[in-house]
Amino acid sequence: MGMFALGWRDPTSPTAEWDIAQVRRLARRLGYGLLWADSCSVLGLAEQVESSGVGTILLPSSAHVDAVTLDRIMAVADVECAAPRVSFARWSVLGGVRR
Repeated sequence: MGMFALGWRDPTSPTAEWDIAQVRRLARRLGYGLLWADSCSVLGLAEQVESSGVGTILLPSSAHVDAVTLDRIMAVADVECAAPRVSFARWSVLGGVRR
């Protein structure tokens, strides 16, 4: 596996094992090696995505991040969700302006 994605689940989720299994299955299906974001890091999730150098973050669902965090992540990476199975492409930057 040459490409890696960053996995994340809401640490307060009551279904942690299920969430982790969904992200692992999604990583396998999409052909990614999986790294996990650190819920105890002083860096926010968007900063962890950016500093890790990955181009994709995998989530059990979009409910595992708030709207502001999702927007910030989409500035630097694609977002793939397991259930429902949806993809959010990173924002494109043209002339320094997000479109």
